Amino acid sequence: MKILKYPIIIERTARNYSAFSPDLPGCVATGRTLEQTIKNMEQAIRMHLRGLQEDGLPIPKPSSKLTYEVSNHEVLTGIEIRV
Repeated sequence: MKILKYPIIIERTARNYSAFSPDLPGCVATGRTLEQTIKNMEQAIRMHLRGLQEDGLPIPKPSSKLTYEVSNHEVLTGIEIRV
């Protein structure tokens, strides 16, 4: 089993948090708290990768480097996924 670590960016909005991964276009999640958003994003990534596998498409490799300007409304972190 291989472990992939995808970078995610979490943005704080007026009412909740929103997350996405630059390596997985279209894969997004939201949550009321930062912790819930990270958990929801992990589930979204798992579902996204499963869908790619079912469609016979390649699994994108995670970015080895990510340069991003983080403001007081954004958090940069990563999620490890076993595939």
